[in-house]
Amino acid sequence: MGSNEIKVVGIVFSGGPAPSANAVISAAAISFLESGRRVVGFFHGYTNLQDYDAQTNPLIQDKHYRFFELEDVRGIRNSRGIIIGTSRANPGKGIEAPADILDPEKTRQIERVRQGLVDLGIDALISIGGDDTLKTANFLYLYQKALPPEIPRFSVIHLPKTIDNDYRGIDFTFGFFTAVDVMAKEVQNLRADAKATSSWFIVETMGRKAGWLSYGVAIAGEAQWVFGREDIDDSLKVVHQDGSTSLDVLKLADRIVDVILTRETEDRHDGLIVLAEGLAEELSIERLQGVPRDAHGHISLGTMDLADLFCSAVSERYHARTGQKKRIKGVQLGYESRCAPPHAFDVMLGSQLGIGAYRALVEEELDGHMVSASGQLELHYVPFDKLIDSQTLRTEIRFIEIGSDFHRLARFLETRTDEDGWRIGRREEN
Repeated sequence: MGSNEIKVVGIVFSGGPAPSANAVISAAAISFLESGRRVVGFFHGYTNLQDYDAQTNPLIQDKHYRFFELEDVRGIRNSRGIIIGTSRANPGKGIEAPADILDPEKTRQIERVRQGLVDLGIDALISIGGDDTLKTANFLYLYQKALPPEIPRFSVIHLPKTIDNDYRGIDFTFGFFTAVDVMAKEVQNLRADAKATSSWFIVETMGRKAGWLSYGVAIAGEAQWVFGREDIDDSLKVVHQDGSTSLDVLKLADRIVDVILTRETEDRHDGLIVLAEGLAEELSIERLQGVPRDAHGHISLGTMDLADLFCSAVSERYHARTGQKKRIKGVQLGYESRCAPPHAFDVMLGSQLGIGAYRALVEEELDGHMVSASGQLELHYVPFDKLIDSQTLRTEIRFIEIGSDFHRLARFLETRTDEDGWRIGRREEN
């Protein structure tokens, strides 16, 4: 669709909240409004769109969506929350392969989304969200490509959002630095508590499968040790009878005890360990039985309470090895950061991505692309097919690369045990 044909733009925000969400929405909306176009914000992600029916379940203005005016979106870049709300509604549930795009039953809700947007006169959709929202944006893009040419359609541009920073195609995602900052300050508070009480804290951070948040929090919060899913090697796995493997909780607990004992040789009897919640993905089937999943099929990691699990395991292993007891407490961090006042960098990054949506659609006349930024917030536009597996239609998670400078930074700063002699750098005085 040419830029001159874009008269009405829709904005959908989906998935978990992230600081600077309103900066993204504001910058995108203002860009289009000041060019004489109309902007529609849809409430609560795809919740209402996926159930749309013109006769039985119509979209109602100011209940399911709103038309933005300039006064609605000016002066909100630093505000908390999400002006149009969000949800984890998944209209693409059941689509798992390219052939499914042609299956009327599996694309029933995708068609409802398309029809709802077309009936409202939407010419382009700005999708804001994480990897699952990108997957949905790609479904809409592929589904429309497969339709007969006479069927009305709209362009789709995606803006990457996640505090987890596990996105391919962009260096950092908006909200990441705010989340790190908020949780790092909590970690510093807990470290002071640990020192005052001669105890230890095990902190579990959000981050889904990847360890970016946990590493950022550990570095900025000056934790003694951090461990993510990327750090699991064969020495920490248990092999089951069927040949499958899982994380050996007691072996990892022993690694943590090594850190505690190393601190004690320095006459330090307090400290803090950061664990990534993604470690739960590597637990045995028995430990994961009964754990709920979200609309996208992901394990509800927060319900595992990894911090509490490892508090018990570390206490057990410390007592077995020393005959002594150690005060260890577990804390989960994450939710308090998702709607925190945004960090200045996140506001700048989010604003640039919002403007990038305008430039992608109007200046570049793109469809099926994600807006990215790198360096000095220079904009790039990445085709969906560069980010999504063409056979599974799944997005690929970006993990921390073991041995990368970011990974080595955390290892350089942490407390190292005798088992960690391969790590480069000196032990910092924590």
